[in-house]
Amino acid sequence: MDEAVGRNRASLAVRPSEFRAQLYLLFLELRSNAQWRSLEFRSMLKNPFAWCISLGERKLKRDFWGATAGEDSLCRGALVLRQPASSEYVVLTGTPAGAFELHCQRKKESFEAKNPDGVVRFYSCGPTVYDFAHIGNFRAFLTYDLVKRWLIFCGYTVHHVTNITDVDDKIIQRSQREKRRADDITSQYAEEFFRDLQLLNIIPANVYPRATVHIDDMVDLVNELLSRGFAYSIGDSVYYSVQRFARYGRLARLDFEGMLRDNEENTGAEATEKRDPRDFVLWKAHKPDDGDVKWNTPFGCGRPGWHTECAAMAMKYLGPTIDIHAGGSDLVFPHHENEIAQCEALTDATFARFWLHNGFVNIDGEKMSKSLGNFVTLHDLVRNPMDARAFRYAVISSLYRMPLNFTSETLAAAATTLRRLDLFRRNMIELQKTALSESDRDPRWANDVVRKSCESFLKDFCDHMADDLNTARAAAVVFEASKQFDTLRRDGRLTPADSSAILALLDHIDSVFGIFYEPQLAQQPDSENKSETGIPIEVTELVQRRADARARKDFAMADALREELHMHGFTVRDTAQGPEISPLT
Repeated sequence: MDEAVGRNRASLAVRPSEFRAQLYLLFLELRSNAQWRSLEFRSMLKNPFAWCISLGERKLKRDFWGATAGEDSLCRGALVLRQPASSEYVVLTGTPAGAFELHCQRKKESFEAKNPDGVVRFYSCGPTVYDFAHIGNFRAFLTYDLVKRWLIFCGYTVHHVTNITDVDDKIIQRSQREKRRADDITSQYAEEFFRDLQLLNIIPANVYPRATVHIDDMVDLVNELLSRGFAYSIGDSVYYSVQRFARYGRLARLDFEGMLRDNEENTGAEATEKRDPRDFVLWKAHKPDDGDVKWNTPFGCGRPGWHTECAAMAMKYLGPTIDIHAGGSDLVFPHHENEIAQCEALTDATFARFWLHNGFVNIDGEKMSKSLGNFVTLHDLVRNPMDARAFRYAVISSLYRMPLNFTSETLAAAATTLRRLDLFRRNMIELQKTALSESDRDPRWANDVVRKSCESFLKDFCDHMADDLNTARAAAVVFEASKQFDTLRRDGRLTPADSSAILALLDHIDSVFGIFYEPQLAQQPDSENKSETGIPIEVTELVQRRADARARKDFAMADALREELHMHGFTVRDTAQGPEISPLT
C-alpha cells in the first residue's frame, strides 16, 4: 500500500476520457496488496473539478451518495476505494488546470497552481493593530476566507500568510496620546482581532507574522535594494528610487500625475527631501515623537516603512512569487504597487500571479469614515450570535469586487435569509431522525429525482463560484434548493435517505460559505433585547401577533406567524392558559 501511495501521489492531469481507465488501473494495483483485496470500485460526487489523480489516505466524516456514475459523471467526481468492514477510505481526487477564473488586471483569467508541490501560496494584507477593526476591514478578511475555502473545496492545499502590522504612525500616535507602550496597544488589539475572526467563522491563516519580529528581514531587504542601486539614503531615511524600476505603475494603471495627487506620502518633510516626488520611503529616520519605537541599522536609526514590512514578510514565508495576493481596493496604490517595485527589483520574477481586491463598504450610501461619524466596528454591530452570522452572510453573498452598501436593512435581510435556511436544515435533520435504521438514512438510497436535483444544484453552485467567485448567484442556488426541497417535504414526498442526501449537499456548500455555525460572543447580549422570561422581544411580539390573529380567526396569518417563529428558533403551543413558547430542539 505504501509503495502504491508513493508511486501515485503526484497529481497527473488526464483527459476526461482517460479518467476511468487510469483510476481502474490504480484500483487493481491497490487490490493486489493483501491488505486491500476486498475493495469496492465506485464513484462519489465530492468535487466537480476532480479531473486529476492524486492518491492519499484519510477518513471521511460524512459520505455523499455513492451511486454508480457514467463516464461523464465520473469526470466530475472522485473515486472512492472503501474496505466494506472499515471506515477507512482511499480517496483519489485532484484539481485540473484552469479550475476556476479570477478577475485579474481587469480581466478574467483561469487559475491553476504553478508550484511543483501543488500548494497555493496566498498572501493577504492584515490589520494595523491600533484599534478595533471596522466592518470594512472585515469585508476584506471574509473575502480572504471565501477564497481560501473555495480553493480547499477545489482540492488545493493552501499556505496562507496574513501579516500583523504592529509598527505604524497610528500606533505611535495612540501610544503618545494614552501614555502607553506601543507593544501593550498592539497586543490588546491583536487579541481582539483574533477573537473577531473566530466570531465570524474565519479559518485562521497558517502564519500571522508580526512586523516587529521581522525587522532583520526588512533591514536585509533595504540593504539589498541599496546595494543594487534601487534605493538611496538621506540622513537616516532610505527611499526607493521609482525611476529605476521601469514597470512601476502597471498594477494601478495610473499616470504619474494622478499618483502624485493621490499618494498621501508625497506631503510633509519626506516630500521635500526625496530626489523624486514619486519615490517612497523604505526606512523612516527616528523622530522624537516616535519614542522608543526604533531600531539601529547600518543605514540609520529608525523604523521600517509600511510597504517594506509586507514585501519582506511575503517573500520570507512564500518565496519570490505568490499565487494570490489579496487586499482592499484602496491598497492597489500605493501599497501593492510599492510591494511589487521592491520584490521584483530584487528577484526579477513576477511578485504575484493574481491580485484580488475587494470593494469598499459604504454606510447608507456614503463612504465609511470617522469624519462622517459612520465608522462601524464589529463590536458596534454584533449584539447577538445571529448578528455575527448575518454580517458574514451579507458580505460573502455579495460580489467581492463591487462596493457593498451596508444598512440596518442589509443585516436584517441577511438574518431573515439565514433563519429560513436554518429552519430548512432543522427540518431535514428532523426528517433524517425518523429513519428506523441506519440503512434507511443512507443517502445512497435517496430517490433518483432528489439525487439528480442535488447534483444539479451543486453543479450550478460550483459553476457560479468558478466564475470569479460569483457568490450572489451561488447563494441564489442555495435558496432555490431549499425552496424546492421544502416543498417536497411539506407534500410528504421526502424520505430520511433523501434528507441525508440534501444535508450532504448543504454540508458541501457550507464548506465554502461557512454560515452554519454557532458564534461564541465574549459578552452576553444586552438584557434590553430580551423580555423578563429571557425570550427575545421580537419573538414575544410575534407570539402576541399570532394570538391576535387566532382571536379574529385569521388562521392563515396565525400559521404564517408560527413559521416565522420557527425561523427565529422557537415554537409555540396553544394551551388553556395561553400560548407557551419554547426553543426548537
